[in-house]
Amino acid sequence: MVQAASPIFSREDWQKGYESLRTEQAYWIDEIEGDIPLALEGTLFRNGPGQLDINGEKYGHPFDGDGMVCAIAFKNGRAHFTNQFVKTPEFLAEKKAGKILYRGVFGTQKKGGWLGNIFDLHNKNVANTNVVYQGGKLLALWEAARPYALDPKSLDTLEQESFDGKLGAGQVFSAHPRKDNTTGDLWGFGVQPGPKSKISIYQVAVDGNLSVESEVKVSGFCFLHDFAYTPNYRIFMQNPVSFNPLPFLLGLSTAGECIELKPNSPSQFLLIDRKGNLQTLETDPCFVFHHCNAYEENDQIILDSVCYPDYPKLEPNTDFREIDFDKVIAGQLWRFTINPQLKTVKKEMILERSCEFPVVHPRCVGQKHRYAYVGAIAQGSGNAPLQAIAKVDMQTGKQEFHSFAPRGFISEPIFVPRDRNSDSAEDSGWVMVLVFDASHNRSDLVILDAQNITGEPVAKLHLKHHVPYGLHGSFTREVF
Repeated sequence: MVQAASPIFSREDWQKGYESLRTEQAYWIDEIEGDIPLALEGTLFRNGPGQLDINGEKYGHPFDGDGMVCAIAFKNGRAHFTNQFVKTPEFLAEKKAGKILYRGVFGTQKKGGWLGNIFDLHNKNVANTNVVYQGGKLLALWEAARPYALDPKSLDTLEQESFDGKLGAGQVFSAHPRKDNTTGDLWGFGVQPGPKSKISIYQVAVDGNLSVESEVKVSGFCFLHDFAYTPNYRIFMQNPVSFNPLPFLLGLSTAGECIELKPNSPSQFLLIDRKGNLQTLETDPCFVFHHCNAYEENDQIILDSVCYPDYPKLEPNTDFREIDFDKVIAGQLWRFTINPQLKTVKKEMILERSCEFPVVHPRCVGQKHRYAYVGAIAQGSGNAPLQAIAKVDMQTGKQEFHSFAPRGFISEPIFVPRDRNSDSAEDSGWVMVLVFDASHNRSDLVILDAQNITGEPVAKLHLKHHVPYGLHGSFTREVF
């Protein structure tokens, strides 16, 4: 029996990062260790659940928390912080009522037991998963609805984005778009799940115009959080899950709690080409939230993804703040080599250590990459909160780590290129990450030199408060 590694964090420290941030602020960040590089110019946007309770009534899962967008703008060696909640109608209604009014997808029920939730099929749009700037609009994304457009300067909520009516009220836009660095186009998707699910592939041009590349019907219930993009393919992992809607309809469970991994069922790669043709290839059973990147090489598709051996769902009526990390399923970075012509899939483990939120240099999206950056646990085995950044060299296999343990806890890393020169080294740039510092009960934006990931940070920007653990974000050269 393998013994779990001794934890190098305290649960009390980790739990502090799940406290709500009530205030919306705008200020210059004056407390800085090190120096912000003068060449660093643009705006870092982050999104995640900023409110995790209403008047002490806690949401049942962090993914049900209300979306709060943060912006950190860089210019002339200075940085400015702004944050605002996404003012959805549901957020405003609950704020006015002072209590939970809506069911959440993952773990939140209204009061009153099953009688208080029966036949209520309206899930709250939390707009909390990602934020991207495209076509002059800042979009707060949640995969079960249309985006919300925000003012990129003030972060004021403007309206739900329909892309000039091209995205209907019942249609959705993914929380995981991919940007083609060559054209500037943003590629996303939407899923209408059912016994036969429909996947729509969307292209959002540089000017913000949305068009539909293809619509594909897929057998079975699709639970797709992310996809990978190459010049010729859009690649999805069809996780082998089933959805039993009856407990949801009867108010006994949330929709997310009705999803189960089908035992001994293979996972399937859905390869959709530019003309909308679908090819399905099977691989070993696993569950994928996030893909790192994909590229084409010698008639093969190389895909790096964080894989779990099972669906890591939270059991009903449990407090996510009290989870047993020794029993939490670990995600690991795997490489899949897919041959569409031979209809084969091979896989190998790249990073055994439990990890999540993989990213690459923006110019490598859909193209061959050498380096991947991913959030990881600080200890070598077992499971724990993410407290380190891993840099993985796909060419040599070298793995380097920058740890913030024992009292620092991280969100998704973002790679920011040092310049726009396509000939510069792939790791010429900075890795930015928000770190919750439990010793000061605040968050820091830490800037690491990607070429010296284990070295001292280039700069640590101390915020005046904490930011609850976030999900995804993006960087734009525009300064807001």
